[in-house]
Amino acid sequence: MHHNSRVKLAAFKAAVIDWGASVVSNTSRGRRPVIGLTTYREQVQTGIWDVPASYLPADYSDAIIMAGGNAVLLPPQPVDPENADRVLDGLHALVITGGYDVDPATYGQHPHPVTDRPRADRDAWEFALLKGALARELPVFGICRGVQLLNVALGGTLHQHLPDVIGHGGHCAGNAVFTPLPVRTVPGTRLAGLIGESADVPCYHHQAVGEVAAGLVVSATDADGVVEALELPGNGFVLAVQWHPEKSLDDLRLFAGLVAAARAYADR
Repeated sequence: MHHNSRVKLAAFKAAVIDWGASVVSNTSRGRRPVIGLTTYREQVQTGIWDVPASYLPADYSDAIIMAGGNAVLLPPQPVDPENADRVLDGLHALVITGGYDVDPATYGQHPHPVTDRPRADRDAWEFALLKGALARELPVFGICRGVQLLNVALGGTLHQHLPDVIGHGGHCAGNAVFTPLPVRTVPGTRLAGLIGESADVPCYHHQAVGEVAAGLVVSATDADGVVEALELPGNGFVLAVQWHPEKSLDDLRLFAGLVAAARAYADR
């Protein structure tokens, strides 16, 4: 190799090393951690187009960005022993977002007449991401469907149609109207540390946690006794809520807690 070429190559390698060191340094100084959010995959109409699309309402990513993180969307895709882990390698936290009902077959039940048709691709992808995230102690935040998927993944069950259980449909008004409901947190939980003893939260769900999986603890309930939040005890951040905090962007406490946990994970 020509002498000048060797010099240029050495300079290039040094620059790459310096860039990598600066990335690590900037992350440890509190730069934005990378947070992955799962998405829908549905038929979508926009303008003249009517196509299959992977999408997520913008308020999810807005909440992450406003709280100090970088948002990355994770559309459903084929699951093999490696690809979920490769995706997780690039993240500092994972958000399992809201969406259609989890397939009842995954928790040993037949579908209720009003349960959504299964989205097998999304279920499989999110279960794989969640399994990998828990194994590496990656911070995890579940929203609505996310709390249900967390519970099912660890062996719990769901109430497929909450009005059958509590006698009313007050948790899901319909027509995309989010219902404000008061919830009370359990003292000593991570959730209580983030939002205090109680809060009014925006709800839109016709299903809910049934039998709580072993290892999870209930960290919030509502006046009907419905489980409104679950978490894994310990130092790691694994928290999931039945409501939609992204619909209240004037209150970023849960997202700020996730971003702080993601920064700590990046430092490790």
